[in-house]
Amino acid sequence: MLSHSVYFSLHDDSPAAIEALVAACKKYLVDHPGVVHFSAGTLNPDLARPVNDREFDVALHVVFDSRASHDLYQTAPSHLKFIEECKPNWSKVRVFDADVESA
Repeated sequence: MLSHSVYFSLHDDSPAAIEALVAACKKYLVDHPGVVHFSAGTLNPDLARPVNDREFDVALHVVFDSRASHDLYQTAPSHLKFIEECKPNWSKVRVFDADVESA
């Protein structure tokens, strides 16, 4: 499986803008072939230990059944629409892709 985790920092980091990005993730990114797990949400304000990276507003996590499914997702029309619609408010995007196994 391949884990695709994306952390978005926003120019407009108001609660409404943050919620709009989470809603867009759910609208455009949830229903792709090969998705084993999907989740999108916000920074937890209570977890501020020294090891916590807090330089993001929205987190997206998608686990695909294969690299091939991930690669198809990258060029899927709904993924491209998500980027087109949401990118203007992104100040920084960090992507972490990793091969993962279930326990």
